[in-house]
Amino acid sequence: MSIPQSGGGPIEHPGQLIEYLASGCKPADQWRIGTEHEKFGWLTSTRQPLPYDGVASVRAVLEGLRDRFGWTEVREGDALIGLTRDGANVSLEPGGQLELSGAPLVDIHQTQAELDTHLAEVASIAEPLGVRFMGMGAAPEWRHEDMPVMPKGRYRLMTDYMGRVGTHGTQMMYRTCTVQVNLDFASEADMVKKLRVAIALQPVATALFASSPFFEGKPNGHRSWRSRIWRGLDDSRTGMLPFAFEEGFGFERYADWVLDVPMYFVYRDGRYLDARGQSFRDFLAGRLPALPGEIPTLSDWADHLTTVFPEARIKKYMEMRGADAGSRAHLLALPAFWTGLMYDAGALDAAWDLVKGWSAETRQSLRVAASERALGAEADGVVMLDLAREVLKLSRSGLAARGKDEARFLEPLDLHAATGRTQADDLLAAWNGAWDHDLAQVYPAASF
Repeated sequence: MSIPQSGGGPIEHPGQLIEYLASGCKPADQWRIGTEHEKFGWLTSTRQPLPYDGVASVRAVLEGLRDRFGWTEVREGDALIGLTRDGANVSLEPGGQLELSGAPLVDIHQTQAELDTHLAEVASIAEPLGVRFMGMGAAPEWRHEDMPVMPKGRYRLMTDYMGRVGTHGTQMMYRTCTVQVNLDFASEADMVKKLRVAIALQPVATALFASSPFFEGKPNGHRSWRSRIWRGLDDSRTGMLPFAFEEGFGFERYADWVLDVPMYFVYRDGRYLDARGQSFRDFLAGRLPALPGEIPTLSDWADHLTTVFPEARIKKYMEMRGADAGSRAHLLALPAFWTGLMYDAGALDAAWDLVKGWSAETRQSLRVAASERALGAEADGVVMLDLAREVLKLSRSGLAARGKDEARFLEPLDLHAATGRTQADDLLAAWNGAWDHDLAQVYPAASF
């Protein structure tokens, strides 16, 4: 989840909303790679999630990182809720999941160094406390009542609202983890092509990175339960954005959609004001019930952009959001996968050729099938395993064209494509075999 945005004066005309998105355009030599991942902390003595407070806790881990490794704290009121250092930040998800939002980096080798430093720092603090962290798309055993609640006003508002819309919103907030990559675009036309390819191929990422076959202590019938959760969250702010494939789509159409997504909050003076279900369009006109007579700032718009959750999202850059969290190798494979497809013109054009003939129904059917069967999925004649192999070839060619020796980071995905087996399949095989249906063994197996 995002931290509050800052900067930017009052919005004096609607065109500023579009200009804000377009201001992210930059030449290719300035494109960067920003990787984010979440992970579950658990107590080795009980296998329970970390509380916020206490000797072995989320707060203790944050304080240790701050005191030993030079991170600067981020507070909300009296609560320590995050850290910043060198363009990166560590933040908390609603159930205490620890997230690294990495700095914008030049290549995947820098991403590897950043990730390894982070995991080593976290381990050095956590292990003496009897704490470990694991990479999975969904908590394998914990129930909603087991989960701690982090002291962030945004999450209090969202928890209540999620209970009124959809069916799986609080599961997403408290019991899922993802890995995503943030990438740049050169122009509006470049953004459009990249977003269309990103949305169409998110089911491939869902399949390749599937790692959430368990929920509440048993197999859930899906390889990616996290993906299933997102399909039952809130249709007004999630999904495959069929309008992005319509003629004339661009920054303006995306902004129009975001304007119609109901608000969660407005952030003022360190507090989250309740604006749930209210309209940003009314806010622009000074008619927001939460702040009557006040018009929004660009930071309010930036905050609102973080409350829409499509499978690929636009801010001043593009976020790929379709993958489960997983092992260290998979946390590096995800940015490599999308960088190869998006940062080489030939690979991007070839990827668009693969998907441009698909209907909205085909894209959605692939999304559903990927969550259920991962690489065994098939929809409207599209065989996921064949598609994944072809897309991986394109990604590898795009990485090779960059000339940075990054293709090796695709190796775990190549293995999945060769065997048809994902992390989820291996976890299920262990549960049915060596673990003898004992999920206690998944915690060390999935931990860093």
